[in-house]
Amino acid sequence: MFALVPLWWALGAFYLGWAVFGAVLLALLVARGRVPLPAGAACWLVFLVLVLASATRLDRVTAYLTFGLRYGFLVTALVVCVYVYTLVREGAPWERVLRPLGWYWLGIVGLGWLAVFASSFALTTPVEMALPASVSGQRYIQALTHVRLNEFNPVSRTPIYRTAAPYPYTNNWGTAYALLVPCVLAYLTSVRTGRFRAVLWLSLPLSVVPAFLTLNRGMFVGLGAGLLYLALRALVRGNARLIVSIAGLVLLVWIVSLVVPVQEMINARVSTTDTNIDRLDLYVRTWQAVQQSPLLGYGAPKSVDTTLAEEPLGTQGLVWQILYSHGIPALVVFLGWLVLVARRLAAAVSPAGHWLSTVPVIALVVIPVYAYIDPNLSIIFFAVGAGLAAVAGPVNRAPVGPSSMARPAPLTPWRTRSVGRAAVPPGPGRPRRATGIAAVPLRTAVRGAVRRVTGAAGPATAPGGTSAAPPPSAPAAPAPSGPPAQRSVAEAPHGGGAT
Repeated sequence: MFALVPLWWALGAFYLGWAVFGAVLLALLVARGRVPLPAGAACWLVFLVLVLASATRLDRVTAYLTFGLRYGFLVTALVVCVYVYTLVREGAPWERVLRPLGWYWLGIVGLGWLAVFASSFALTTPVEMALPASVSGQRYIQALTHVRLNEFNPVSRTPIYRTAAPYPYTNNWGTAYALLVPCVLAYLTSVRTGRFRAVLWLSLPLSVVPAFLTLNRGMFVGLGAGLLYLALRALVRGNARLIVSIAGLVLLVWIVSLVVPVQEMINARVSTTDTNIDRLDLYVRTWQAVQQSPLLGYGAPKSVDTTLAEEPLGTQGLVWQILYSHGIPALVVFLGWLVLVARRLAAAVSPAGHWLSTVPVIALVVIPVYAYIDPNLSIIFFAVGAGLAAVAGPVNRAPVGPSSMARPAPLTPWRTRSVGRAAVPPGPGRPRRATGIAAVPLRTAVRGAVRRVTGAAGPATAPGGTSAAPPPSAPAAPAPSGPPAQRSVAEAPHGGGAT
């Protein structure tokens, strides 16, 4: 799903096939049985209900096709989050969990460099040829299946080529770049060896060139806001190592900017286009339309001929897309989810958790100008799922429990304490031997066993004020079962949400 992005792009199936992969992941989760749900899952389910209700406002049969495609992205993102969250909760190695995002990153960087050397390359894909003409001829579907390496104006005498592949538009590439940089740094700070780590280190400076060629001001602002947020947190906590890492990343970008005249290129683009005026006019018209249908919106963006921009109402920013397509309540719930997960991830203590905590912040910053109801939404949920599962403890640990998503593992309710965990004491309806990860603090389990033996409210004391030892026949408190590696993780704090 994530590692073979260049292949799916070349086939024209990158967008149209994304929900198919989501369905496969969902089938694996259903086959597995009970799975834990991360924090914010209920909020996102409410958002999905509101979006589905807005479909009643669609007025064209073809609009249901694009609505279903976008809705598939929303559902798939949640499935990816739950899948990754479950892997981390089961103790899968951090290298294994984040490696797919690393491959995704290498895919967009590689296609970005192809865009540098083959600026006008375009491809008629097999999916485009297989679709009926009535479907493939639609503007939105055409942009997804007839692929280009760059976004440019083909009728211009001096077109400006801006990196886009594997996305149809350069703004999507810039959004992915801003979201993936923290994920790559999370991998590099949590995995210390391996060739894949060396390749990712090499790709970071190489990625700056195609990133600059996007001329995406929102990408720079979003990534800068994420770094500033992380730097302020590191300053408050006195984390000198993290501050040095951020300073090194900023220095790298500044050095590359001396070679690539990005500021001059942005100035030249702004001076030859009316992009800012067009966007402002589009936003004003979109808000005027939202006032006529504030609760459910219109189901999907719609083209009109009353604006200066050539784009439909409800585009050029996710805020405007949700407002116009799904209504004000849906936007409030969406923003609430981002704020909720950002606050939860702010409690991260590990280096990888620090970097992943910037992903929802970046998503909040770019939401007025960039839309990401596409595969980029799964990137956000991937990072959030991993971060929420490991937010309260280390992420480099030995595997615990089943790593295969097809085999169910017993899950028991559990509460976090500062003193490790022990198995649930036997009681009515419970077997004598506990299973799963421990649920009761060890100190509480021992005290309970002593009270049951002595029949008193507290431990008995011997003459002289010393505690009397329990009789030889007293049952011992249950101890964590499993191999030593499993016990060490059971005693380490985990993050997580409701089960």
